[in-house]
Amino acid sequence: MAGGMAFVELVKDGATGLEKLVLREAHGCSVEVYLYGGQVIFWENEYREQLLFVSRKASFKPPKAIRGGIQICFPQFGNHGVLEQHGFARNRLWSVDETPPPFPATTSNCHIDLIFKQSPEDLKIWPHSFEFRLRVALSPTGDLMLTSRIKNTNADGKPFKFGFSYNTYFSVSDISEVRVEGLETLDYLDNLQRGERCTEQGDAVVFETEADKVYLSAPPKIVIIDHDKKRTFELRKEGLPDVVVWNPWDRKAKTILDFGEEEYKCMLCVGAAYVEKPITLRPGEEWQGRQEISVVPSSYSSGQWDPEIIHRIQDI
Repeated sequence: MAGGMAFVELVKDGATGLEKLVLREAHGCSVEVYLYGGQVIFWENEYREQLLFVSRKASFKPPKAIRGGIQICFPQFGNHGVLEQHGFARNRLWSVDETPPPFPATTSNCHIDLIFKQSPEDLKIWPHSFEFRLRVALSPTGDLMLTSRIKNTNADGKPFKFGFSYNTYFSVSDISEVRVEGLETLDYLDNLQRGERCTEQGDAVVFETEADKVYLSAPPKIVIIDHDKKRTFELRKEGLPDVVVWNPWDRKAKTILDFGEEEYKCMLCVGAAYVEKPITLRPGEEWQGRQEISVVPSSYSSGQWDPEIIHRIQDI
């Protein structure tokens, strides 16, 4: 599970009573993954800065989903289906996968493997058998990688359809100073307008009011630029055509019980997803979707780097 100076350990969180896996790289970067929901909750850089947002009002008591980190939305995203909001994977108990199948080679030897299978109760609300394997990996440079593999194990020969999303809550300094690049000119579904299909008009996505959108056929890489922190998140994805973007703004924030009234200012939810056209798996077939996030301490935008940053990188 780990090599070199990296390590992985399973511990019980004293504050919540929930079990979690802690991954730590040699340079001090770390990730905490809860077995409840298979959910990444904390991701820290070498300076012990928390890169993901977790609400101070988040509930860590099942069956409530944990508000923050990276939620695994399966087998549906949002209300795009007949199940509860965002499906049930995010509020079920996962297990450590002791015998994971081979994964594509990565640069990381610090990782954990989890597995989630349907329970008899799950079969009553979604009558399909599956194996959901999740690998969470931390690279030597602190990049965070999540790879999901979902297999249809139905014995009755029936295919099934599902939606998916990595709902990733980024910690930002001031939402009004944040911009997302890579989504310009794309069509999106506006969930505030009953899923109406619109086209992004700006040269970047900026935030002045509530946003709840699904950008369709997005490129494999987008960037989230936090001007105040001079920090850029670079999100890369494979097998996931769409990108979800959400911020509740002030009015909606006041109606969310597990979310602080002012917390909309310091978070932005962006994630790779499969929403518009559900994935269909026949028995025995497997789907794979991957999201990787890197952090760049710069004012990167539109594919250009500040000269000062280039010199700094070259000096390392």
